[in-house]
Order: sequence, then C-alpha cells, then structure tokens
Amino acid sequence: MLQDIRQNVQGTAAKIVVGLIVVSFSLFGIESILLGGGSNGVAEVNGEDISPQELQQAVNTQKRRLIGMMGENIDPAMLDDQRLSAQAMEGLINRKLLAQSAADMKLAVSEKEIGILIGSMEQFHVDGVFSADLYKSVVSGAGYTPAYFKQSLREDMVLNQLRSGLAGSEFSTPTELALNASVTAEQRDLRYLTIPLEKFIAGSDISQAEIEAYYADNESRFRTLESVDLDYIQLSIADFNQPVEENAILEAYELAQQSVEFKPENRVSHILFEVGDEETDESLQQRLADAQTQIAAGADFATVAQEFSDDIGSASNGGDLGYSSGDAFPQEMEDVITELALNVVSGPVETDAGTHLIMVTERTDGKIASLEEMRDQLHDSLQAEEARIDLLRTVESLKDLSFNAEDLSSPAGELELSVQQVTGISRTQRDGLFANPTMLAAAFSDDVLVAGHNSEVIELGGSEFVVLRVHQHNTPEVKPLAQVQEDIVAIITEQNARAAVAAEAQRALEQLRAGTGVEQFAVNAGYDWQVELGADRRNIAVPRDILQRAFELPVPAEGETPSDFVMTATGDAQVFVLARVTAGQYDQLSPPEQQLLGQQVSAEYSSLVDTEFQRGLRDSADITTL
Repeated sequence: MLQDIRQNVQGTAAKIVVGLIVVSFSLFGIESILLGGGSNGVAEVNGEDISPQELQQAVNTQKRRLIGMMGENIDPAMLDDQRLSAQAMEGLINRKLLAQSAADMKLAVSEKEIGILIGSMEQFHVDGVFSADLYKSVVSGAGYTPAYFKQSLREDMVLNQLRSGLAGSEFSTPTELALNASVTAEQRDLRYLTIPLEKFIAGSDISQAEIEAYYADNESRFRTLESVDLDYIQLSIADFNQPVEENAILEAYELAQQSVEFKPENRVSHILFEVGDEETDESLQQRLADAQTQIAAGADFATVAQEFSDDIGSASNGGDLGYSSGDAFPQEMEDVITELALNVVSGPVETDAGTHLIMVTERTDGKIASLEEMRDQLHDSLQAEEARIDLLRTVESLKDLSFNAEDLSSPAGELELSVQQVTGISRTQRDGLFANPTMLAAAFSDDVLVAGHNSEVIELGGSEFVVLRVHQHNTPEVKPLAQVQEDIVAIITEQNARAAVAAEAQRALEQLRAGTGVEQFAVNAGYDWQVELGADRRNIAVPRDILQRAFELPVPAEGETPSDFVMTATGDAQVFVLARVTAGQYDQLSPPEQQLLGQQVSAEYSSLVDTEFQRGLRDSADITTL
C-alpha cells in the first residue's frame, strides 16, 4: 500500500487533492487555531467538565488492565483508543455523579487516613518497608503524578464511604430471610442411575457407504487450515555483538570512578510541615514547636514524624526518605544534610515543599569496586551499547531498502543478512516467533497477503526486529477421504452410541413412569444406581448435571414422583427420580449458615440499591458529551 502511495503521489489527481487540502486549511484551519473552540472538556456533568486528560487516563488504565489480564497474547485491536473511549467515558460520568453526590453529603477523608493507606500498600515497600523512591517510581510508571494519585485515592475513599453508607442502609426482615431460606436451603430426595456410553461403543459396524456419505455431507469439517509460508529477516542485538577493546573498558572504568553512584551517601529522615487549606501560618509554627519540644524531651524521631509529618509517603515509615548522594533533595536540604552529624535533628529548613526537620540516620563512604570486579559488567555494557547502535543503523537501512523491494533477497544481500523461511503459519498460530499477534496481523494483512508487498519492519521489543513477506498462500482445501477415514469412523461410532444411550434413557423413563422402581430397572439392565436423601443445592455427592436439573423441576404435587434424564458431556445418560421435596427452614440453619444467608440477601439488596441510586443520579443529571 505504501509503495502504491509513493508511486501515485506524483500524478495530476494527487496534486489536485493536495491543493484542495491546502485551501481547506487556509480557509478553516487557521481560524480554529487562533480563535479556539470553546470548552476544553470532552463532557460536562452538572456543570463540571471531564477533561481530555481524565478520559485519556481512564483509557490508559483500561489498557493496562487488559494487558495485565492477557499479556503478550492480547489482540492489538482491543487496545484501540476509540474502542475503549466509550466505556471509559461512561465510567467517568458515573464516577463524577457519585463524587458530586458525596460532596453534597459532606463526605470527606483526612490527610492522615490517606497517608496511612499509601504507607500500607505493599507495592511501595522494599524489604517490608515503605520506600518513597519506589512510591514515586511506581506512581509515575502508571501515568500518575503523586498529587494526582493522591487525589484519585481520596476520591476512591470518599466513594467507598458513600457506597458503604448505601449498603448499610439496607436490611433484611425475618420474613424475607425465611422466604429466602425456604428456597436456598431446600432439600430433595433423589434416586438415580447411570447409563454409560462405553457400553454402546463397542461392536458398532460402520459401512463404507456411511463413511462416504458423512464425508460428502461434512466436507467443511475436514478442510486444512488457511496458512502462509513466509520469508523473513530477523534482527536481534545479539547478532551485532563485537569484541570490546581493553582501552574502552579502562576508559569506562575511569568514568565509573567519577560517577555519582560512588559518592558518599546519606540516609535521611524528615518531618514536613505544610500550610493546609484551613491552616494558618501561626498554627503551623505551633505544630513545629510542639514537634521540636517532643524531640528535645527524648521522643523517638520516627514516632514524632508519624504524628506530625504532612509527607504522607514517609510519615508512615517514620519519616525515612531513603538515600541521597547529594542531588536527591532540594539544595537547601542537601546543604544541611552535608553538615549535619548523625542522629542529630536540624533546625527548621525552608524549601518550596514547606518546612522540614531533618535527621541523618546513616552515612556511608563511597567506594568503587576494582577493575576486575567490574570488568564483566563494563564489557557487557559497552558491547550492548555498540551492538544497539549497529542494530538500529541496520534497521533504518532495512526499512528503506525493503520498502520498494520486490522481495527480501535484495535488501538481505545488500546488508549481508540472511533470509529465513517458515511454513504453515495459520491465523491461530500458538507457538514460536509468529504466535505474536503483531506478526500474525502483518502476515495476514491485505497489504502483505493480498497485494504481495513486504511488511513494515516490525519491532518486537527494543532489541528485536522482523520484516516478512508471504512466499506462498495456502488456501483451505478438503483433505482426501483416505486421510480422514479413521476420524470419520470414530465420529459416526460415537454419534451412534450417543443416540443409543439416549434411546435407552428414554426406555428407562417409560418404565419408571409406569411404576418400575429405579433399583429394579438398574438391576435388570445391569446399571449402577444410587440414593441421596436430603440433597441441597451445594451437595457434592450427586453428579452436578443431575443436581442442577433436579432443582429446576417444579415442586411435585402430593403423590407425584417426577423423573427425567440428562446427557453428560462425556455421552453418559443419568436417569433420576425426584422422590420428595422439603422446604428449607431458617430456624433449622446453623448460626454460620444463618449469618451467611443474611450476608447474601443483604448483598443482593445493597447491589439493587446502588444500581437504583446511580440510575436516579443519572436520570436527574444534566449531562453533555462533546
């Protein structure tokens, strides 16, 4: 397709189209840029905007969730922004409505509660201890700033309060519990027998005419899979590894000696005082003085930090900020840290973040490893760096050469690369290099499969690249009868056996309904039979298929004994008689069972209340989507 565009872009028609596009931009584009377009939101809920950034953040969150569930096997189409935007928008609108309702109810959470929650999250812990650096790294990697993460967490906690309040407003009456117990704790007496498929499998005689007739009627079941045979060039960083000269290792070692990572390090704790929204500067100074008084009186610094610090990340860990080699913290703090003795608390230190009390808890001298200790690491690092440069240069050349090439042999020859081949790659490939969804999408794309072009150079991670071309397209074909005859015999044999089992089960039902007992029929026919008295819905002794069907039958009238049969996935038939039904009694349940039933009923009611509450908010809301 790209080749076609490149070839046709010089034509008269293409120049006319480009001219029209230029005129359109000159008439409309500049005005829209200069004058703007009104609201920046993508939706408005009761006068509050939902920003494009919020929508994109929600879409990104959905992508991470999908990738987390499906890993590398995810279909790239599932990650399309347009496909995810509608669902993300619905979620944001509902969240905004709930947040507005919570605000109307004056629901809130304190900074201390948020800090305790963040400090307890194991994903921010190193060796069981909260790490401020890990916290910032994980939050940033998820696409959040610490402030935005904290705000999102605050909203979640407030919304949980709202939902908990709604759930707590519901309760179950004794009558409702008794009614639910009569159904959920109901017991049924069952007698049943099993008619095994294997009894009817042996001795089945299938004629050649039957085989040929089945083959003719079911050709679609015996087709080969569509597949492609591919030519491809694969580049990986390991292909470009070259020996590393000794001089380069020595130079790298010299640079490492000057590296910041080998400078002396200080482990720092602090107590941060920020002026809150409802706090005056005088009250902040009072909190600062109270903290200094406790420290002067011998109180543990970590304990004081937990009580006073406004840094939610470090407060739960006794104020610990981790290590700095001189550039991790604001310069005002670093100047004090350099001069501060171990385990001595500084005076107030002012930074843009607020006022700090600082203590150095550990100090280590920088010490670099020897050349021999670092040689392998330096060698591998230098080798990988040079290999990556060569790899990327080759990839760029391959992109240019393969773009217009009629096959892969000419770019491979020019770059001294090898063309590999693979056969029988289907759309459902499950192993090997071409199980990658991106590779399959390229191999079966119209541009490659139909038009016969080379694919784009596909990046599989940062150190592996592939370009491919269809060598041969293998369309589905009907397999010859001789190749599938044994399969057809097995299929017909099982079908006949299943039909015979069903007929036998029907014969059993007729005799049972005529008055023959389960035990009598089973003994006469040579089948195993069982009795289960008082089976409830959670019974594990009765086969699951029978239990499900037995509880689907209506409660029989006095003197009736309904019977039925079910076919299992394995082809067996299970014939049963429902002898008696006993309604469940709430007062006969054990205390744990009563408690569980109450929880189940309350959960159902709470879910209904939550759904109706949100529906009510939605019905009365003024919502505009752009």
